[in-house]
Amino acid sequence: MSVSADKPGNLAHAIFERFLHAGECREVLGCFRELCQQLGLQGSGLQLYHSLKAALNYWSAKALWSKLDKKAGHKDYDQGTACASTKCLVVGAGPCGLRAAIELALLGARVVLLEKRDSFSRNNVLHLWPFTIHDLRALGAKKFYGRFCTGTLDHISIRQLQLILLKVALLLGVEVHINVKFEGLVPPTDKTGGWQAVVQPSSSLLTHYKFDVLISAGGGKFVPEGFKRKETRGKLAIGITTNFINRHSRAEVEVAEISGVARIYNQQFFQNLCNKTGIDLENIVYYKDDTHYFVMTAKKQSLLKKGVILQDKVDIESLLSPENVNRDALLNYAKEAANFSTNYHLSELEFALNHRGLPDVDMFDFTCMTRSENAALVRDYNGARLLLGLVGDCLVEPFWPLGTGVARGFLAAFDAAWMVRRWAAGTPPLEVLAERESIYQHLSQTSPDNTNKNISQYSIDPVTRYPNINLQAIKPNQVQDLYLVGIMEVSHKRKSDNRLSTVTSEDVYKELLSWCQASTAGYRGVAVTDFTTSWTSGLALCALIHHFRPDLVDFDSVDPEDAVRTHQMILDMAEQELGIQPVLSSTEMATMTESDRLGLITYLSQFYEAFKTSPEVEEVRKKPLSPRGTRGAILFLSKLQKSRNLTHKRAQDSAQKDAEAKRSCRNTEPARERTGDSSDACYFCGCRVYILERASAEGRFFHRGCFQCQQCKATLRLGDYAFDEEDGHFYCSLHYPNPPSMDLPQEETPAQPDGDAEAAAYLPLDAGSPCVSPKEGAPSPLQPTSAAPQPGEEPGAVDYVDGGDVEEQELLAQPMEDARQEEDPRAEPQGAAEEGEESGGRRKIILTPLEKLSLSTLNLTSEAEPEPPLKPPRLWLQAAPETLPALWQGHDTWKEEEELHMQKTLEESDSEEDEEKEDEGTDLGIMAELCLDLGEEEKYSTSERTLSRRAREASMKRFCRAQAIQRRLEEIEVTFRELEQQGIKLEKLLRDENGSPADQQTQWTNQLLHLVQKKNSLMTEESDLMIVVQELKLEEKQWQLDKKLRSYMNREETLKTLEDHKAEQEILAQLLEVVNERNLLIHIQEEKRLSELQA
Repeated sequence: MSVSADKPGNLAHAIFERFLHAGECREVLGCFRELCQQLGLQGSGLQLYHSLKAALNYWSAKALWSKLDKKAGHKDYDQGTACASTKCLVVGAGPCGLRAAIELALLGARVVLLEKRDSFSRNNVLHLWPFTIHDLRALGAKKFYGRFCTGTLDHISIRQLQLILLKVALLLGVEVHINVKFEGLVPPTDKTGGWQAVVQPSSSLLTHYKFDVLISAGGGKFVPEGFKRKETRGKLAIGITTNFINRHSRAEVEVAEISGVARIYNQQFFQNLCNKTGIDLENIVYYKDDTHYFVMTAKKQSLLKKGVILQDKVDIESLLSPENVNRDALLNYAKEAANFSTNYHLSELEFALNHRGLPDVDMFDFTCMTRSENAALVRDYNGARLLLGLVGDCLVEPFWPLGTGVARGFLAAFDAAWMVRRWAAGTPPLEVLAERESIYQHLSQTSPDNTNKNISQYSIDPVTRYPNINLQAIKPNQVQDLYLVGIMEVSHKRKSDNRLSTVTSEDVYKELLSWCQASTAGYRGVAVTDFTTSWTSGLALCALIHHFRPDLVDFDSVDPEDAVRTHQMILDMAEQELGIQPVLSSTEMATMTESDRLGLITYLSQFYEAFKTSPEVEEVRKKPLSPRGTRGAILFLSKLQKSRNLTHKRAQDSAQKDAEAKRSCRNTEPARERTGDSSDACYFCGCRVYILERASAEGRFFHRGCFQCQQCKATLRLGDYAFDEEDGHFYCSLHYPNPPSMDLPQEETPAQPDGDAEAAAYLPLDAGSPCVSPKEGAPSPLQPTSAAPQPGEEPGAVDYVDGGDVEEQELLAQPMEDARQEEDPRAEPQGAAEEGEESGGRRKIILTPLEKLSLSTLNLTSEAEPEPPLKPPRLWLQAAPETLPALWQGHDTWKEEEELHMQKTLEESDSEEDEEKEDEGTDLGIMAELCLDLGEEEKYSTSERTLSRRAREASMKRFCRAQAIQRRLEEIEVTFRELEQQGIKLEKLLRDENGSPADQQTQWTNQLLHLVQKKNSLMTEESDLMIVVQELKLEEKQWQLDKKLRSYMNREETLKTLEDHKAEQEILAQLLEVVNERNLLIHIQEEKRLSELQA
């Protein structure tokens, strides 16, 4: 339908169309003012919206009005009357501030929004969760931006998102003021007054605006007074974002996006990058939108070597200051990384310009992440109440690699709107605050997996979004400190550090001594009276372990005359079987002096944590007690490390010319020769190592910070290192001395980290640890030695040989067997208990190889329940999925039926868009022709598209999990350093020979033991995370093998060669091995859970 140019109303229609397609903030505001003037409309709020709707009733506007009417008709808004008497001020026109303003407007409130800038210039691309896509479609996003999440795209630039939300906000009557900066609050002068804002310029009309609700969305650096911030700090993390011009050419369309690749599970890609360019990254993401958007985390040493950072400085702000950054080197660094990660297919990269007219490249620090301790508060002055709420980055600063910022920002905006609705309904202030804080507890843990899957039902009511939420988890009496009366005095004094003066609630020293005495009572030659001479013979330690694990120690055969040998045996056994690391050497244990007393107490406290049980459990225990769940992960990684050492030895043996002589001396586990070393000296730096700093591996003691790869200085962790007995050096698994044939050529062509189906299937994977520097691949127990690539494979694709020797297999299987022997029968599932009732134990389920293979591929395809075909796409989506800018790569993987339901919801909202007669624009027409041409070249079946989509979902999920783990590992490392500093102070006080009162020494000892307990807890968490890292590697490996197996199985049998059949069988065997390894990891987690239930 069209209207001739000479009819009344045509000018208004033309202005409205210009408003819909305006691409700049000032242009949008100017068009809207012009539209209102043309139609003679004034006012704000929903009254303005209804006036616009009545004045513009032609087909294009009607399609938008129908969507907004449907949204406004939700019961939560009470037909726009729920907050009719409420006046709100929203600070900040970012996506979260605009989204909150829209919800407040739909509730009927008067909403004024101020923004200190006058342009939207952020090209950076945001990842969208399914519910955010559905939510924006419901607001008519495609009417304003025709390319919005068409088909399977799931991201949008910040600038485009702001433009969409700004237009919706204006149509719903939100008053938007640009170039106005919020600087504070002015309390009412009398009981009849109201709260006002201090703004710049002071001539702004907003200085007279009185409001009773303030929603701050001003970013992480702006938080109103009264809110307390909490900071989590990791290791130095430097992010780089860059945007390149997207010309939408054929070559650009063909380049696959990278939904996220992380070094923690895909080191080979970063090794290739480092070898070829010298660029050392932790991760990289690439999205296509208005621009080619890349974001990556760079290593400081790499930036220094490439001349990006001029001088190394301790202070992060000074390190990244403009004066210390070579801008040209930064541009080259970003372009090199972008070119390499896209296999140099974006041959003519040209930087997009930012709002200052400069290349859009930025380097930033995200070492510290902050969040508010509370989401809302109330200020009361002269009887006038003001409700303050936070949304966006000032509430929770997002960790960008997880792609959670806009999704959690929208959830917080909905939560804030619900709070205002309750406030306007007259709910007592403390109840409003308590409910808001109860909801806020869920925000940081939300993901597509744990929010409601029926996204079409989402509203501002938190019950529709958070399953099983308890809105009364926090009680009103717990939030009384959030109700501030009178003039608020902000104290800038820091809390004093009283950590050393804190007295523990119990005497840990005496409790530990009593526990040791009770556990060793009745043993021959054992009389524990202290923590020095009572333990020198080794009998007391043997008795302690025998009491809980008689299967590990033959107490009667222990020779008290050979104390050093006895202690060395116990130290090795405790580390390998119980996951307890030594603190002293065997010689120090055998010659126990007063100076070693603290070390022994620390060591014994680990046994206490591992074996302590409640009286009830002690009475019913009939089997040898396994370590508590807190040690289960450490125990598993200890066994894993021993297995890895065996693998490395086999690889090293095979590389020696005198193989027979070498094997004869290495087939036997070597005895440790360093029993005489002092545990007080660091093996690496030689400096004093205090108890809280002390870590050990292979009988060596060192600072945690010194435990690094000899070659690349990568941080090493338990279960992820290699040790060369000949040179005495520790390595990451990528740099362990290997046969020359296993070295990675530096000229190797980079493998695509993510993107099309083939690239996703053949992601190069290494066996190494999540170390700081990615290097060449090497074998590991979870990833056997790689063979030479077969003809036709991509460079960097990994082949796997059959499983290792019997010793390694038995070693990895041992935790499972121990668990079956030691699990409490009461913790068994009901079904297992019934089956094992007659036999007295669990019945092990034995699967055939074909059954295992079927289970291994269950999450990839399902022949029994094939997925329905994808929705027929619009004209420009006929291209093969591999040639489109992205597939549905950002969403986490959820259960099958939930996934189908969510997909159906998104398709329904998309089909509504199909009913609208939209003009997609000239650029979109060009894209349609281009993609049609590409689509004619190659056709893909529904099952292939489904596999491709699922590959991207799995890839994105692995990336998010890997980044969350990496961040937490860095936070743990920082906490370790803090504990070490406290421990050093205490240990110096205890070792001071000036003589302190006995009571004071006991107090310090208790405090030291308390720190040791914290350290042990952190070590356990670190080990749990490292097991998940192994799981991620196995997931990646399984997907590669499954894809390769399918490529063989899909071939015609008559066309297969003998080599094809052999390769197919080898891949099948390797796949089954991976399934068994994954099953072992799952069992370890279950064992830990059951042991914690027993405790």
